[in-house]
Amino acid sequence: MADATKGSSVTTPSTDRSGRLDAEDVSVVVHGKALVHRASLRVAPGEVLGLVGPNGAGKSTLLRTFYRALRPTSGRILLDGEDVWRMPGKRLAQQLAAVLQEASGDFELTVYDVVAMGRTPHKRAFAGDDADDRGIITRSLAELRVDVLAHAPFDRLSGGEKQRVLIARALAQRTGTMVLDEPTNHLDLRHQLDALRLVRRLGVTTVVALHDLNLAAAFCDRICVMAGGRVVATGKPEQVLTSSLLSDVYDVDAEIIEHPRTGVPFISALPGYERPVDGAQ
Repeated sequence: MADATKGSSVTTPSTDRSGRLDAEDVSVVVHGKALVHRASLRVAPGEVLGLVGPNGAGKSTLLRTFYRALRPTSGRILLDGEDVWRMPGKRLAQQLAAVLQEASGDFELTVYDVVAMGRTPHKRAFAGDDADDRGIITRSLAELRVDVLAHAPFDRLSGGEKQRVLIARALAQRTGTMVLDEPTNHLDLRHQLDALRLVRRLGVTTVVALHDLNLAAAFCDRICVMAGGRVVATGKPEQVLTSSLLSDVYDVDAEIIEHPRTGVPFISALPGYERPVDGAQ
């Protein structure tokens, strides 16, 4: 059975500039500690790649090299074959948008103002919003269901509301490539599904780090599993999400079935399982 979430029609204006994103042998060493070791992955134009793994696996560190928050110690990040660290910042921002885990900064701005920041890479310095900008901002607010908060102070929002606003800002950026680091953090179930359905509808190249393996299986074309700073498996959800891999990477016993309605892998961790301690009888 085909997965309905992956075949939904595009209702959101999408870009025709979907890029190809590559990580080539990327290593990151911070204060003498290797956080990422020779990680490589390729994301085809329009593909949604899920990045999964336990805490400390190196997911966020690798993602930070994509949007130039952290320079690789070695290796390269390429967007359509061009090293992102050699691209002018404004041009990179016109092509790649990022949604981070934390809403950093104590913004003294309204929700509308924060989302409007997504239009900055497409304008000359100090230029105001034109009619096209305002239309994009308004639609982005509505897509994430934060239009009713447009005039609210951003710094007074809940964690979930802030996350939806930051996703709306990335949407307003209208890039062909997006990087999202745990975008469903702080979101309730409905808004988790809304956000990931939107990512699928956009038709842009996407790398999204997720903790929830069932969400990754339902919404991602392929999954890249990291552990200990290394890429340990990459492939379609049904190829990668196996009981043996989850035991090795997460140290859990899990049952995996094909969901009867969606046809995608559905994972249930078995709560009574405890891995024997080495040497125990």
